Amino acid sequence: MEKIFETSCPCELFFREEDLKKFLSSCGIKPESLHYKVLRKSIDARKRPVFRLKVAVSDRPFEAKSIKREYKNVSNAERVIVVGAGPCGLFAALKLIEKGLKPIIIERGKPVSERKKDIAIIARNYDLNEESNWCFGEGGAGTFSDGKLFTRSTKKGNITEVLETFVYHGADENILVETHAHIGTDRLSRVIKNIRKTILDCGGEYHFNTKVIDFLVNKDNRVYGVKTSLQTEIEAKAVILATGHSARDIYQLFATKGWAIEAKPFAMGVRVEHSQELINASQYNDKTIAHLLPAASYSLVHNVNNRGVFSFCMCPGGMIIPASTEKGSLVVNGMSSSNRGSKFANSGIVVSINPQDVKEYKDFPALSLMKFQQECEKKMYVNNQTAPAQRISDFIKNKASSNIGASSYPSGFHACNMNDFLPKIVAENLKEGFKVFDRRIKGFISNQATMIGLESRTSSPVRILRDKESLQHPQLSMLFPCGEGAGYAGGITSSAIDGINVAEKIAQLFELYK
Repeated sequence: MEKIFETSCPCELFFREEDLKKFLSSCGIKPESLHYKVLRKSIDARKRPVFRLKVAVSDRPFEAKSIKREYKNVSNAERVIVVGAGPCGLFAALKLIEKGLKPIIIERGKPVSERKKDIAIIARNYDLNEESNWCFGEGGAGTFSDGKLFTRSTKKGNITEVLETFVYHGADENILVETHAHIGTDRLSRVIKNIRKTILDCGGEYHFNTKVIDFLVNKDNRVYGVKTSLQTEIEAKAVILATGHSARDIYQLFATKGWAIEAKPFAMGVRVEHSQELINASQYNDKTIAHLLPAASYSLVHNVNNRGVFSFCMCPGGMIIPASTEKGSLVVNGMSSSNRGSKFANSGIVVSINPQDVKEYKDFPALSLMKFQQECEKKMYVNNQTAPAQRISDFIKNKASSNIGASSYPSGFHACNMNDFLPKIVAENLKEGFKVFDRRIKGFISNQATMIGLESRTSSPVRILRDKESLQHPQLSMLFPCGEGAGYAGGITSSAIDGINVAEKIAQLFELYK
């Protein structure tokens, strides 16, 4: 007989099977029932660190769970164009195949292996490829990030389906158990390749190095295909628009054509970096077991004059990376490998930005926040991917740093006073937030803590409108804006869920039209 219960297990008892079985026995589980399976695991470090566990126990051994997917041969099926090969586009494509429809994936960047070469060039502070970088290319921005698989969008779709699909394509099974799961950059690229193989084996298509520059629209305002940068036209019964939050050319196209979009609040700030040792010490109260635990993370938020200042995309054991998509601008982001083994911890610390904050861009109503974002990134530019940086203690004192300490950022620094580079509304609110965060994490403000700018791609500054029921653009039927780029998701998991939802909606429509 199987029984499921929740408990808090001392961390030192979790890692050896004998110790864990003894602990479970102490919870009232009969010895003959001590076949167990951990269903969920998270760390509670508020006092002495413990693992909070959801455990199934049984008097019989658990059978290994086999994840199955019913992917069909869609070589000769109805075609659906998927613009963008990020998590939203890829999961939409997989769902289309399950529903018997053929995805035609159009990606402006390169396959993930070729993309790695361009990223290596960028990291060495050489030339930026505007179509193949940390944001553009197979897998999207999420491929070269921490690979975090956490979302609060639990009501929008089936998170388990997303996680199991990742495992089916090569991700570690632990992501099904960990509350704050992540895959890691080093493993994500392999998973993305496996997804591509599934899509191609089932009859789907990929068009790399191909940018969508316009849509084919008939007299009834129905989209029936796309025009590409290769001067080709590709037709299909529907188009899924999953371009990611950095495809400014798509936003500009919509604005020029008069198609419905609106400015969407986002957040802007810097990447802050500390030693992982300091973050571990601040989060794990018991030093005797700290070596058993993963690199610690943190989540910080403070309200300054009704404006949020908060941590974003925290990367324990990670590194800071150059994430620009346009020459003459500077953007940074964070990433980590599966083992989170770096001696540094970094996180975006960002400030909420609203349309009313950028009145100087009133001539660009729907694009006002995008124009603001773009100009701030240009102001940060020094040379290639050299990043403006400052010690946080100097930033608080409004004093230029003469040098920068050790850091994970690979492309070089311009030691400066970030007060001169950041918008005033960002700089002033960051200072207040830093002071509060220093009370929560001792040493958050110090000569060893570094801030590197600019963290500006937290989410899309534009929303491409869509109908709540049909998920189609209100003016352009059979065009389905989705994911982070359209303003309906915020990360790998929620983007994947949105792609799945859109693909299911298209399949329903096709059934009605039969």
